[in-house]
Amino acid sequence: MDAIVYFASDFHLGIQNTRVREQKVVSWLDQISKDATHIILLGDLFDYWFEYRHYIPRGHIRFLGKLAQLRDQGIEIHIFTGNHDIWMFDYFQKELDIPVHKDGKIFSFNDLNFWVGHGDGKGPGDTGYKRLKKIFHNPALQFLYRQFHPDLAHRIAGYFSRKSRAKEATEVPFLGEDKEWLIQYCERKIISHPHIDYFVFGHRHLPVFHTLSNNKSIYINTGHWFTGGYYACLRNKNCYLYSYETGDKIFTK
Repeated sequence: MDAIVYFASDFHLGIQNTRVREQKVVSWLDQISKDATHIILLGDLFDYWFEYRHYIPRGHIRFLGKLAQLRDQGIEIHIFTGNHDIWMFDYFQKELDIPVHKDGKIFSFNDLNFWVGHGDGKGPGDTGYKRLKKIFHNPALQFLYRQFHPDLAHRIAGYFSRKSRAKEATEVPFLGEDKEWLIQYCERKIISHPHIDYFVFGHRHLPVFHTLSNNKSIYINTGHWFTGGYYACLRNKNCYLYSYETGDKIFTK
């Protein structure tokens, strides 16, 4: 039986009308549960997430409960960390039987190959963030941060989140093939990995469906859920980008 795979990212639960957005995400998950064999969530599901040994951030109970229900239903679920929820450790694996991936991964579905991940820190440029990402991944610094009381740690994270909030809630127009760094990343990868049929990422906050220069591989970005909501779905041999609000396919650069 062919797989039916759904991809989505950048829910950013925890900010800006989060209850309404959480209900929308849960409604979408409930809708796709009728036929999904796999659900792949590509990061920034939360605007902030940090796991202590006996503590996880408050809230998101409807979303977490729905994931648990779908996993118990037998749907295979994978989560990739984003730059906002980079500090996922073993909670989802132990409590929900959902593996968490820290970097990109190749999947094969229906004889097609998918390179998927969040997309942050990829491609040329943005050296400042790439250095910061290494800091965030440093085990010693993670240990030191864990020594803060959770309330204080949450306030610190909230401060940095607010600084970028306006930018992250807005779609930045398509910059052109030569300036879209995730497209440049995919173009470089198809040289060494010509067997990849689809590259699927989030992070960019812009829904994109773009055929790469080999006229075979396709780059998809699943956009964000601050307004509307976008997702990709593989059925049979085709993967398309959709609007949750309208159900329409999205063909755009």
